[in-house]
Amino acid sequence: MQQTAQLLAETAAAVIRVVTDHRDLSLTAASTLARLEREGPLRLTLLAAAEGVAQPSMTQLVQRLERQGLIMRVGDAVDGRVTLIGISDAGRDVLAARRRSRDARLADLMAALPDDDQRALTEAMKVVAPLVQRMLTDDGPSVLQPERRHTGSNR
Repeated sequence: MQQTAQLLAETAAAVIRVVTDHRDLSLTAASTLARLEREGPLRLTLLAAAEGVAQPSMTQLVQRLERQGLIMRVGDAVDGRVTLIGISDAGRDVLAARRRSRDARLADLMAALPDDDQRALTEAMKVVAPLVQRMLTDDGPSVLQPERRHTGSNR
């Protein structure tokens, strides 16, 4: 069972890497934007911990994304001394474009499969998709998103 779970996690992660366009953003940058889109503005320290990177690395990433206009700093309504990191409209647009590109690439790959394989994959996804969704939404460490040690590079 553990081997099956590991294979599922590795396969899902590989599919995500293959169908995602990496030219515009690193996976860490895209993941950070997606988290901000899902969860709303966060403290930098919480964002770094959630993404599994060191705070100095997250600071550099946030500065880069801010220069690109993809994120913004906003005041905390509860504690005026705190600055939160939030996604901008441009950041949402970039994520939406990445998702459209990923979906189109995946559709092209699936269209190349024989009909029997497409049907088998559709049936398998009825079982696998809820498992992957639970893995992605868990609060704890995910097999799909192992703890990352960021070395300072954004790629």
